[in-house]
Amino acid sequence: METSALSLLPPLLAIGLALLTRHIYLSLGGGLWLGYTLLGGFNPFVGAAAMIEGCIAVFGEPGSTRVLVFTLVMGSLIATLERSGGVQGFVTWIQGRRWVRSGKGAQWLSWLLGIGIFIESNITVLVAGTVSRPLYDRYRVAREKLAYIIDSTSAPICILIPLNAWGAFNLGLLGAVDGVDPLPTFLEAIAWNFYALAAVLLAAATIAFEWNLGPMARAEKRTRAGERLWPEATPMIDPSLLDHKDTSAVEPRARNMLVPLLALLAAMPVGLYITGGGDLMQGSGSTSILWAALLANAVAWCLLLTQGEMSLALLTETFLRGAGGLLPLAMILLLSLAMGDLTGELGTGPFVSGLLSDVLSPALLLPAIFLCAALMAFAIGSSWGTFAIMIPIALPLAITQGLPPAPFLAAVLSGGIFGDHASPISDTTVISSMAAATDHIDHVRTQLPYALIGGAIAITGFSIGGLLLV
Repeated sequence: METSALSLLPPLLAIGLALLTRHIYLSLGGGLWLGYTLLGGFNPFVGAAAMIEGCIAVFGEPGSTRVLVFTLVMGSLIATLERSGGVQGFVTWIQGRRWVRSGKGAQWLSWLLGIGIFIESNITVLVAGTVSRPLYDRYRVAREKLAYIIDSTSAPICILIPLNAWGAFNLGLLGAVDGVDPLPTFLEAIAWNFYALAAVLLAAATIAFEWNLGPMARAEKRTRAGERLWPEATPMIDPSLLDHKDTSAVEPRARNMLVPLLALLAAMPVGLYITGGGDLMQGSGSTSILWAALLANAVAWCLLLTQGEMSLALLTETFLRGAGGLLPLAMILLLSLAMGDLTGELGTGPFVSGLLSDVLSPALLLPAIFLCAALMAFAIGSSWGTFAIMIPIALPLAITQGLPPAPFLAAVLSGGIFGDHASPISDTTVISSMAAATDHIDHVRTQLPYALIGGAIAITGFSIGGLLLV
């Protein structure tokens, strides 16, 4: 198919459906169907059949398949850590140390937990919220402040780390873009990820200098007066999420969580060293993260079998249940990889590059991509869905312009995190409200001023960066 304006229709349909329905599966599926219909001579039935084959073809790429398997294995690891009593044991261990003796200490604890527990954004907010919430109440610090801090150290931290489900998802998307070396590009983009860095540092500055802006100042004043919530507030408390109750009667032990996570961290560089023939930067990211996740699961199993409190049958059942828990994310990744292959076949990237070069100077491309990703993530409440749609467009645009792809990746990632952070329908925002046991709308209102400051910092950074690139 000759490259033309028609190549824009599939991603535009995916974006439009995402904004209209907020259903990322339908959006990506609709875009895939339209794209393959165009390639099939405008025959919708041929397009539907080709779409199925396009999704199946994703498994023909070993790197893509490894990332899909890694996503499921990470779900298994998360479920095992929870059911083993590791999460609850860690919570009990932290609370028993009595390291926190003031309201500011409670805030620093929640910030440090958010930094340290980067395995998955929801795990981050749940553990940090569960550990810190009683301390916030004891020292009369607003629960809205807790929700803001754990929200600002969940997705913004996870997006900076390749060794988690977020990293695997984006490495998989990068692997589908021609001319991009996934892991080096991801690592180079970390320094350009202005919103994620700003969000984490702004949360730290808020704690250090007691920056209580607007609604947050009113929430702090109310809490110091002895009122944990506003009279009309409805705290979002889900006991099954907050308490991590163990259903298998396993004695909670912090090491059941810490040891597998340490194995996960240690295995990643070893895998990169082996697969890169002694050069970490040349190693296979998809292979290394899969090895690391499998090793962490194996270590967790050995610990639990040695303790004699979980049988092989129960561990197997937990493994399968956890894999099923992340199946929705694996499906998004599969459709996203297929969309990347499709846009490459349609020539969407080169066409967009030629189109934008006539409208925008290269210096304006980075802030424009950041804003597009931010608006999309805010509207659909999903940074992952935003990455899935924007990465296959933004990176080919950079390559055809002769510009480095890492800043463009960072613009997409930053925009997606910013929009997700400010969106009231984001799952991470909702779960942060749950973990802090605060009213959801109150959390959104108190967090928004900080998010807007971080967004302003990011768009300034991308504007300056765009000028430096040309």
